[in-house]
Amino acid sequence: MSSDTQHPYERLTPDRVMDAVESQGYLCDARNLALNSYENRVYQVGIEDGTPIIAKFYRPERWSREQILEEHSFSLELQDMEFPIVAPMQNENQETLHEFDGFQFALFKRMGGYPPELDNLDHLLILGRCMGRLHKLGSAVPFQHRPEISLQRYGTDNVSWLLENDFIPAALREAYETLTRDILDRLARIEANYNPEFIRVHGDAHVGNILWRDDNPHFVDFDDTCMAPAIQDLWMFLSGDRASQTTQLAELLEGYEEFNEFDPIELNLIEYFRTLRLINYSGWLAKRWQDPAFPMAFTWFNTERYWSEHILELREQMANLDEPPLSAFGNL
Repeated sequence: MSSDTQHPYERLTPDRVMDAVESQGYLCDARNLALNSYENRVYQVGIEDGTPIIAKFYRPERWSREQILEEHSFSLELQDMEFPIVAPMQNENQETLHEFDGFQFALFKRMGGYPPELDNLDHLLILGRCMGRLHKLGSAVPFQHRPEISLQRYGTDNVSWLLENDFIPAALREAYETLTRDILDRLARIEANYNPEFIRVHGDAHVGNILWRDDNPHFVDFDDTCMAPAIQDLWMFLSGDRASQTTQLAELLEGYEEFNEFDPIELNLIEYFRTLRLINYSGWLAKRWQDPAFPMAFTWFNTERYWSEHILELREQMANLDEPPLSAFGNL
């Protein structure tokens, strides 16, 4: 691969990772472990006579410096209120975002744990309490630089990009184009019917971004923090059939409302946001396909079988959009 076509992360060698960490006053012991991250690059870096730390290198040109600093500021606000978060570490100058040889990076304490069990009602109750606290703070002031989750950004733009860049196989293009046009129209009608409050949220609160330890969760990776309705941080905890989701939702909201009021109108948006995530996920993979890590990690993507199954999934999701919203607590 020539220097003209080289992906930026090709330059992020183990030596460069250690040099970046040592630029912040640490002495590395040459033990580097690449962690499971694709959007950014994340490493556990061994420290001489100390506990290993986590170094996160932000994907070049994805976020502006102002957007990353706003993410860090929100994380530190949460940490100050004793919210269970793994926030970026501050150096002696109270800085959290550093630069080294063209890369922006942040350092974090290493935290062990395992994902929460979403079939465990106690876990759901605690997660609901955490989200109530997070959103209470998140509603205090808006982000100035971070984006919001919108139909245009997550839906329309991704569909257009996939079609314009010929990712959809010719045999499936008409089916995809027709179906997504109908879905986007349906989502636009749903959006027009509701006007929820947009607040600062985690934005990507799935179990992979939560470490369960000592009977409590610790939230990590606020890389997708954004402006969105509160339901965006709750619906990903719901799974299974309708009865299961109703039980899970009731437990989440019981914990949530111990700390913050939940607007039941947002229950009408669960499938709206689930649909946007499905569309956005395919767009995200396609836009990152030139990153060598993606074809190696997502070998099943960008095949005719993948797009055929994706179209089927979207058809099923279109039907879900017409189902009555979930309810929890008799008064909702």
